[in-house]
Amino acid sequence: MATVGADEGAAKGSAVSEPAVGSLLGERLTAIETRLTAACRRAGRARAEVTLVAVTKTVGAEVAAPLPALGVFDLGENRPQELWRKAERLPRTVRWHLIGHLQRNKIERTLPLVRLIHSVDSVRLLEALEHEAGRQGRKVEVLLEVNASGEASKHGFAPPDVPGLVQALQRLRQLELRGLMTMAALQEAEACRPTFVALRELRDRLRGELGSAHRVEYLSMGMSNDFEVAVEEGATHVRLGTVLFEGLS
Repeated sequence: MATVGADEGAAKGSAVSEPAVGSLLGERLTAIETRLTAACRRAGRARAEVTLVAVTKTVGAEVAAPLPALGVFDLGENRPQELWRKAERLPRTVRWHLIGHLQRNKIERTLPLVRLIHSVDSVRLLEALEHEAGRQGRKVEVLLEVNASGEASKHGFAPPDVPGLVQALQRLRQLELRGLMTMAALQEAEACRPTFVALRELRDRLRGELGSAHRVEYLSMGMSNDFEVAVEEGATHVRLGTVLFEGLS
């Protein structure tokens, strides 16, 4: 198992040893895999259609370090600064996902590190990413964040506004829109289903309007409390933190 130096901002004084962390993560991943496989079976989907993104925002790099050896290479961070720090300490085989708000002054340092940005929540950010990606000479895959639950506390485009972005999206050259992301309200899992259905239907509409300009396939939706329902409704990426890391921060 890889050893990693102490991560800035990580909680101190944890009583769980590094070997024990790896063992516990392995047990939890086994349980999660069972649930994911069952949800895929209910939806008539292959398990390979769903990517588990381990959200490491509450733990230090030393807790996340065992994940690649356990077969989990897709890790997600909310804050760009934390992504930068963990990317320095974890293997280059990790595929980093930025799932939180991205300020424009942090784009330059973030782009070379990420596989997928889930949280493009404004036209200004879309344009800034396109500009910086062009300056760096790289292609960048992004998702539009949609406030499908309609909560005032959440970032993202309002669902009715997304179809109006088609012309702006067709002008992109450095960015490739791969799909949509949302966060359902924190409630009983079954009550989240309409939010996930709405995002899937919006993805399908956008894909039809964009045609071949972008590969609009991904649905990043579902977290620890509702990921099975999200998978049943078409999630391609589930973002799991609490169910994996609870008690290890």
